[in-house]
Amino acid sequence: MPPIITLEQWRALITVVDAGGYAQAAEILNKSQSAVTYAMQKIESLLDVKAFEIQGRKAVLTPTGQMLYRRALALVSEASDLEKATRQFSAGWEAEIHLAAEILFPSKLLLTCLDRFSQDSPRTRVELIESVLGGTADALLTGEADLVISPHQPAGFLGELLMRVKLIAVAHVNHPLHKMGRELTSRDLKVHRHIVVRDSGSKRDSRAMSVEVDQRWTVSHISTSIQAVSMGFGFAWLPQEHITEELKTGILAPLPLREGGVIDVPLYLILANPDFIGAGVKHLAEIIRKYAKDDE
Repeated sequence: MPPIITLEQWRALITVVDAGGYAQAAEILNKSQSAVTYAMQKIESLLDVKAFEIQGRKAVLTPTGQMLYRRALALVSEASDLEKATRQFSAGWEAEIHLAAEILFPSKLLLTCLDRFSQDSPRTRVELIESVLGGTADALLTGEADLVISPHQPAGFLGELLMRVKLIAVAHVNHPLHKMGRELTSRDLKVHRHIVVRDSGSKRDSRAMSVEVDQRWTVSHISTSIQAVSMGFGFAWLPQEHITEELKTGILAPLPLREGGVIDVPLYLILANPDFIGAGVKHLAEIIRKYAKDDE
């Protein structure tokens, strides 16, 4: 059965309630008071209910009217969202955007960017692909992602430098490497376990983010790596942004390496198809650029 009450009539009901009366609502809606009164009478007659009762000079909602008001708010809000989304999509806003982000990119910063984007386009879905090394490039090359944040620029793609991330060689404060009381070399690391996050690319290189050691644990998530190192099970190069709390509390301490204790990794923002970029992808890229710059 099609609706018998129009959105305009529901908006009138909401305005009468919010404004506190027919005369005030008429002024807000730029209509005559009789037109607003007629709209309310139409709702009551068509639905066979009593939405308002007059108390003095004010129109007060009945219990039924309160239910209608709540449902009308939801209905009008949904209609407004639909209209906004339609305007966005007709202007080139995509229904869904795929973003592949290297796990070294600060997660809080990334989530802040996504939240800001969703405020502007709440109906656009975002699929986040959290990738490691080659996995980010794969998402670009296979067309799986509309834009990526990557430590490398694959052949055929040009990116812009977003930021540099510091990877710090760390171990638990009571790890044997911290007991040596001197500068460390790669030979010192060789007899201890290295915790590595697996390259998520299809052509992964197990040595890409490792050093020559006798023992190695390879995990899938950076959170697992941080947990393993924090429990004293090995050492790792970890992003400074991800271990701020562990460094502050002293659970983890930087290893006094003679060289390579801190590695600067560039992160690039790369568009999959810059010549045919959609309005949503373009806007999300602008937000990421701005917030990355502000975070410096």
